[in-house]
Amino acid sequence: MPIEAENYWGATKHPWACVFFVLPLLATYEIGLYVTGTCTPDMMRNGADAWLRGALCEIGISPLYGAPCLLIVVLLLWGFWRRDDRPLDNVGVWPAWRRESAVFALVLLAVSQGLWHVLLRADNVFGQPSHRIAAVLQMTAATSRSSPESVWGQIVSFLGAGIYEETLFRLLLYAGLLKLIGWGQPRTSFNAVILAAFGSALLFAAAHHFGPNGDPFNASVLSFRTFAGLYFAWLFHTRGFGVAVGAHAGYDVLVGLVVARG
Repeated sequence: MPIEAENYWGATKHPWACVFFVLPLLATYEIGLYVTGTCTPDMMRNGADAWLRGALCEIGISPLYGAPCLLIVVLLLWGFWRRDDRPLDNVGVWPAWRRESAVFALVLLAVSQGLWHVLLRADNVFGQPSHRIAAVLQMTAATSRSSPESVWGQIVSFLGAGIYEETLFRLLLYAGLLKLIGWGQPRTSFNAVILAAFGSALLFAAAHHFGPNGDPFNASVLSFRTFAGLYFAWLFHTRGFGVAVGAHAGYDVLVGLVVARG
């Protein structure tokens, strides 16, 4: 039988509550791409969503339905795994959940501004062009590759980056590495957490440089994205999947619509 979560902090880390929080965002993203913007939905997709759809297309699965269906199956299986002790109120925590995600997005934005100045000096030392700032600050580089769509279309597209990338790199990769490294141990060790966080963060950063739409390799860009991957892994580990998704999407919106537009 469902039990009442001890408090907000425990409820928002529970898989069942996270699924209830993320599924409406996924529906907003998938439907919103078709009702907002001025270009085709495929031009507005970025990050893990675009990678997943490309992979599904290669094996003959329709990317239109295959990607969201696969994501829904993963989330529902994760939620059902812990259904017996799920919180009774999965919706009442949403307002505070959104505020918390916004705070963590703002923290990452503030830190990234300071980190950029360090990376910019390093680029100047090694002779790298300073115009890489847009690529460093905007992890998905969505604005620079998809400028024609409307403001609302861009906001919707950033939701997809938060959902799909957090599912792939934190829910599946980080959690999977954590289980693999700590296999057979009664408790998760600190070393296992560090190794899983760094491994998933490095793969998260490197993935943006592969494929036909990958960014040109730059050490500063890779370093920043690795830092961002560590930040999201920390959020996932300490505050749960839902906060990581909300902070990731919120950060992309802030960068794409505030910083990149000056």
